[in-house]
Amino acid sequence: MKEPLYLKWKQWECESDCRYACMIDREKEREERGEEPIKYHGKWPFKRVLGIQEPASVAFSALNLAMHLHGWLSFVNLLYYNLPLNQDKKAYYEFASLCHVYAILAMNSWFWSIVFHTREVDLTESLDSSSAVALLGYSLILSILRSFNVRDEAARVMVAAPFLAFFTTHILYLNFYNLDYGWNMKVCAIMGVAQFLVWAIWAGVTRHPSRWKLWTVVFGSGLAMLLEIYDFPPHYGVFDAHSLWHGTTVPLTFLWWSFIRDDAEIRTLDFIKKIK
Repeated sequence: MKEPLYLKWKQWECESDCRYACMIDREKEREERGEEPIKYHGKWPFKRVLGIQEPASVAFSALNLAMHLHGWLSFVNLLYYNLPLNQDKKAYYEFASLCHVYAILAMNSWFWSIVFHTREVDLTESLDSSSAVALLGYSLILSILRSFNVRDEAARVMVAAPFLAFFTTHILYLNFYNLDYGWNMKVCAIMGVAQFLVWAIWAGVTRHPSRWKLWTVVFGSGLAMLLEIYDFPPHYGVFDAHSLWHGTTVPLTFLWWSFIRDDAEIRTLDFIKKIK
């Protein structure tokens, strides 16, 4: 029997499709008996939409990607079209290049999140995990460089080098030795908490004019991480804890880029005042 196109392009072969149908039928029987959903091969029973394995996570990941793209473009527009530039037509904001790299890594991470939640196979899981580690690791480096106002390129390399070595080793470990989900979650959680603490303390100590935005992002992200810890079955077969975690980061991403724009504008105008 010829398979539908929506199954082909996501590589849902007959065996996987039959396994999915059996899982759904079994869950219907459990629901009729008043029993709670259970995990199958470590995964909650999600209802596919157009062949998409986890539709809510895909939708929220796409929104996060769009929010990062919007934030980055608005940041670029502010830097190069609304704020003064130096004689070389470069931005005065010393951390502009770091923010550009961050934007690329963020959009890359959410892209692979979309792919992974659309169809989970070993390759997509590896790409999703690796890109997430790269983003979190770089975010930690960015928080340290900005908080300690490290502007010298050589000093930046010295600060970033040991972190980059660890993150690279961890990614290689996941891809070529053992894709350990539990261990990776611990590493990511530590990196996340570390950068939250750095940002929160720095915002308070320096009394940054937009510190409330940063504190909101830090506090909101911390609460959102609880969704990764408190796992529960998907409501209506679609919305589970992981997908809701993706959903909570959408408004936080908007606020985060708003803070970056504020920081760029404040530092640029301060620098202009000093040179006049």
